[in-house]
Amino acid sequence: MNLLAQSGYPFALVVAALLLLALFWLLRTQRLREKYSVLWFAVIVGVVVLTFIPAITGWLTALAGVTTPINLVFILAFLVLLVVCIQLSIEISTLEESARTVAEEVALLRLELERRTGKPHGLPGQETDVRQPHTDDSPAS
Repeated sequence: MNLLAQSGYPFALVVAALLLLALFWLLRTQRLREKYSVLWFAVIVGVVVLTFIPAITGWLTALAGVTTPINLVFILAFLVLLVVCIQLSIEISTLEESARTVAEEVALLRLELERRTGKPHGLPGQETDVRQPHTDDSPAS
């Protein structure tokens, strides 16, 4: 029997093919932007290369000084997920700053509109009547 029939390499190849199809579908339906897909394409290509040339895994294991190839795979998977987390954290920080800036600009525009018209302008769908709430001075019964 050859190495491909005895190991998990065929399974890895099937998983890589499914991930590639899923990635194309996410890109096609615009649920994933191109800039995020680059990392995932690199992961898929890496899995496919290691599937067809398993000697690379042994060579990388010896180069990294890791005892077994599966430990190297887990280390690489952890590093990929770490890079994804850092990338998403940077993106979230940028979006939070943009949202804060937009909220400040809207507040300034609303203030300017109130100054020009003399009327308060709330959020859409909000009541803009600023009369004092009715207080009942009669004793409770």
